[in-house]
Amino acid sequence: MDISDQLRSRRQFIEASEFKAKCVELVDQVARGDGDIVITKSGRAVARLSPYAEKPATLFGIDKDRLLLLGDVVAPLDGD
Repeated sequence: MDISDQLRSRRQFIEASEFKAKCVELVDQVARGDGDIVITKSGRAVARLSPYAEKPATLFGIDKDRLLLLGDVVAPLDGD
């Protein structure tokens, strides 16, 4: 299962009228991390409810603990 399949499996589709009736409950569901909710009108996606995430103030260090360096990255390369 690739990442797009994982995202699709955590995405719920709901008609706007049903969303209106269950709004607070659905916001709580998204806040718990139960995936995104796509709101539809007449079967057409019009909005998405997803968890709020703060953007980092700077990109410096954004990938800390996500990258693994193998070997000496500052040494000169062998060969011509």
